[in-house]
Amino acid sequence: MSDQPVAAAGSSEEAPEPPGRTARPPLDPRLVRHVRAARAHVALQGVLGLVQSVCVIVTAIALGRLGAALLIDRVSPLEHPGLLVAVLVALAVRALAVLAQQRTAHRAATAAIADLRGRVLLHGALLGPRRSAGRGADLTTLATTGLEALRPYLVGYVPQLLLAATVTPLCFVAIALLDVTSAVLAAITIPLIPIFMILIGQLTVGRSEALLADMRTLWSQLLDLVEGLPTLRALGREKGPERTVEELGERHRRSAMGSLRYAFLSSMVLELLATLGVALVAVSIGLRLVSGDMNLAAGLAVLILAPELYLPLRQVGQQFHASTDGLAAVDAAFEVLEEPLLPEGEIEAPDLRTGTLALEGVSVRSRDGLAPHDAALTVAPGRLLAISGPSGAGKTTAVLCLLGLLAPDAGRAVATAPGQAPVDVLALRRASLWEQVAYLPQRPVVGPGTIRSVLADARPGLDDADLEEAARRSGLDRVVRERGWDAEVGRGGTGLSLGERQRLALARAVLSPAPVVILDEPTAHLDGASEGVVLELLARWRGEGRAVVVVAHRSTLRDLADDVVELEPRQDDMPAAPGEVHA
Repeated sequence: MSDQPVAAAGSSEEAPEPPGRTARPPLDPRLVRHVRAARAHVALQGVLGLVQSVCVIVTAIALGRLGAALLIDRVSPLEHPGLLVAVLVALAVRALAVLAQQRTAHRAATAAIADLRGRVLLHGALLGPRRSAGRGADLTTLATTGLEALRPYLVGYVPQLLLAATVTPLCFVAIALLDVTSAVLAAITIPLIPIFMILIGQLTVGRSEALLADMRTLWSQLLDLVEGLPTLRALGREKGPERTVEELGERHRRSAMGSLRYAFLSSMVLELLATLGVALVAVSIGLRLVSGDMNLAAGLAVLILAPELYLPLRQVGQQFHASTDGLAAVDAAFEVLEEPLLPEGEIEAPDLRTGTLALEGVSVRSRDGLAPHDAALTVAPGRLLAISGPSGAGKTTAVLCLLGLLAPDAGRAVATAPGQAPVDVLALRRASLWEQVAYLPQRPVVGPGTIRSVLADARPGLDDADLEEAARRSGLDRVVRERGWDAEVGRGGTGLSLGERQRLALARAVLSPAPVVILDEPTAHLDGASEGVVLELLARWRGEGRAVVVVAHRSTLRDLADDVVELEPRQDDMPAAPGEVHA
């Protein structure tokens, strides 16, 4: 479909407050289940964790024997080349494992973020303009800075978590085999670390979610402000929103600093516990070595293993802040991804050069009731249909139902080929329908580039004469004379006024061969002369046998139309018609 509707890039409403936090595993299973890069990352980090565990144990046992031989028997380590080689190989393999862990973690994080970002953006687009209304900037923030919180989570927290699940238990088993007393002391002190992690976690409940929500709110309002600056400057009110932006920035700073305070607190507490745990084991070994109740080789091996036993848990605690930020980003992403899409049909759309589109008693639930309520209209070739009604009557919503972008709560939208039974639009393969429709929303969205490239993208392969003819028929030629064909157009049409953007989008519709043309308030941002160009263009399309639909407030559009449909909303407090069921 040409010029498909896109959700607005900004929303003036604040982001919703984060929901109450529920117990979540440290490694979100949805991330592993749905994101291939994350799944491969977890598997590889687990294998590398096992490799490091073996290297740590081999190093400790070999150094313990070499140290005992040197201190007791006065035998140089060179006299035990096998043990010496084992130490060197273990250290080299561990260094390579750590290097592989760091290098692959960054690549996996980049791939996982890109995968999840693509899924979020695609799903948000497939939700349609109505269901994603008000989420434009919120979705933009999530897909950019929001999902970047996954990088420290995947690079820092997940590898340390898997090391804690491999190195710590295997080192504990090795210590238990070498010295039961040290294992008992470790078994008493190790649980203190997760206990304090839980206590600190209780202090930070919802803090990461609140930080992400603050960031999304700040971005939403900043995007609104940037996009609305031309209008604010024209009205002389460009200095008005500065206090709001300052308050949002201060709120974000307080939230971020609060999270950092808890991150430093957790690191300090966990470092203290790990240090005390290692000290208890070391003192116990020292006393028993002095009294002759312990073998020196085993004691040295346990002394080497004890710090390695606590190290992954300490590092998990240090990365706790990254884990909460990452899990908050995962929650926000899957909140979008788990929102159900409209089912895709399998029936090919009829040829709309001869077929019709229609609404049959369509009602859609709105904030205050039903808008539209019991809408019925027919879009036929060679006829101009005007959809009119008061603001909030559901005119644009009716168009979305007609295009299969929104499922009505009552009634249905149908497509009918000559001599065949009507088919529900939701049962169609909607791409086959959209290919036959040129849609121009009230606030058209055009991609970045030059005026020439944006216009040429609408129908590749046309020469300059075709582009100039489309510009003349849409009134874009005046803009071209003033700015030139190579004038730059920014994201969303930035750099053009609303009227100029409207003319550019209208010229794209002129180039479209679609048999159905739908325009939502096509003259809303145009002056009288440009309005005349639009009216002439509508009449021309109708004369070519196209079906033309306009959402119209102005009488000039209604007067030109062959058919006028007046839509009316129904408030909740109004009595329902007999036999009518609320959607």
